[in-house]
Amino acid sequence: MPPKNAPLNNFDWMVVKPSLEEELTLEQSIRSIEDCDNVDVLSQLCIAMARQQWHQGKLLKQAVGHIALLDAVLSDGKQNP
Repeated sequence: MPPKNAPLNNFDWMVVKPSLEEELTLEQSIRSIEDCDNVDVLSQLCIAMARQQWHQGKLLKQAVGHIALLDAVLSDGKQNP
């Protein structure tokens, strides 16, 4: 919970701040893909990533809708200045 006098920005939770370890892990994965010369492996990786991206996009859409609904319900009980 933010301090009482802190300005409220409802979208701060959407800012992605990866740790250094996460950035390095991602970079390692990217370099591994760049170094791969096997077309079949790259094709299977692209297929898996397309499926994962679709699933994550769908899940994210549902989650944001649920968060918006909860926010509306919680905001309804509060009086705005």
